[in-house]
Amino acid sequence: MSLTVADVLALPGLESISLRAGDAGLDNTVRWPYVAENSGIAEWVLGGELVFVTGINHPRDDANLLRLLDEACQRQVAGLVILTGPAYIQAIPQRLLDAAEAAGMPLIEQPYSLKMVLVTQAIGSALIESEQLGRSRHDVLERLLAGDYQSLEVLLHRAAQLGMSLAGHWQIVQLQLEGGEALFAQNDTAQVEAQLARQHDSIGRRLRQFSAQHRALLPVLGRAGQWTVLLPATDAAAALVNRQQLAAWLNPLNLRLAPLKLFIGLSAAAHPPARLAQAHDEARQALTAARRFSDRNGLCVYDELGVLKLLSGVRDRALLDQFLNERLGPLLRHDLHHGPSLMPTLEAWFHENGNLVAAAQRLAVHRNTLTHRVQRIEALCGLTLDNSYDRLDIGIALMIWRLSA
Repeated sequence: MSLTVADVLALPGLESISLRAGDAGLDNTVRWPYVAENSGIAEWVLGGELVFVTGINHPRDDANLLRLLDEACQRQVAGLVILTGPAYIQAIPQRLLDAAEAAGMPLIEQPYSLKMVLVTQAIGSALIESEQLGRSRHDVLERLLAGDYQSLEVLLHRAAQLGMSLAGHWQIVQLQLEGGEALFAQNDTAQVEAQLARQHDSIGRRLRQFSAQHRALLPVLGRAGQWTVLLPATDAAAALVNRQQLAAWLNPLNLRLAPLKLFIGLSAAAHPPARLAQAHDEARQALTAARRFSDRNGLCVYDELGVLKLLSGVRDRALLDQFLNERLGPLLRHDLHHGPSLMPTLEAWFHENGNLVAAAQRLAVHRNTLTHRVQRIEALCGLTLDNSYDRLDIGIALMIWRLSA
């Protein structure tokens, strides 16, 4: 469980602080309080801080306060708290209030008469309690998803005591962020680490908001660029709505994330608590398909897997590798030594249902080049692309190849 700006405003003893603008960010997660002593904060925050701004050590005119707001938005802090009183910052400028409202950045006013030690003590204690409760909730969910329990009844009773209602039917969403390796290859390690941390926090926050909109009231499990979300889904219609909403959220998000990319896999609908481990496995299988098959556009539902369900059910990986090698081994060895050409050609030809013109356009090559490659493929593999049984084998082998890529 995370502590939000709204939670801070509701803490006992902090009744004299008030939200002045930016209520759109009330769900922002507060990781710790930070008192700004310098003219700027960009160099001193990592994201998620509740920043307290005084005028004791540095004058805070309108220009400086607007600069702090701009840096707070850039660094994705949780919110800004302006200490006001007769001695230093007498009042919050209207320009700052308007800018904070437009940015959705919570802007809070705290009177100097409220001692900072009381504020930081209240927030610190709440953070500790929130972290302990969050760990307990995460533990319960992780056990359910792994099927790691002796008594489901006891575990569900513990969940209820922790404020989590798991009654009903669920759909599991598995997400993974990829592309970080390319960033590390091009940029400073520390800079990339900070960028990834900000992206992880932003995605996690968006997922918590998405979950709250669905009244799931369950924590989002996440670590190392992977997240798991439980959404209510009593039937296929509800699952379809979840899929549509996630797709609408994913496409513009990936444009902003580039060169990073977020992938999503969803389980089937209507899983009761006793089948959450099965649902988790379904979501992971769907995520693999979303990552490996470009035609999925980064999102896949377990019900859409088709024959991939059968392939995923083969536990002996050697059988799949053997089938791939028997059907397409010569092509794999050719591309290994001469560069990728025949396997991408076969895949394009297959996706375009044997249409040479469309396949040539997909690969951006001349049709004659494609025709020559297809003839080469048939000669190397001993397959006839017009034969229905050979085409079936090719399709399955291509799926195995993609799953192992």
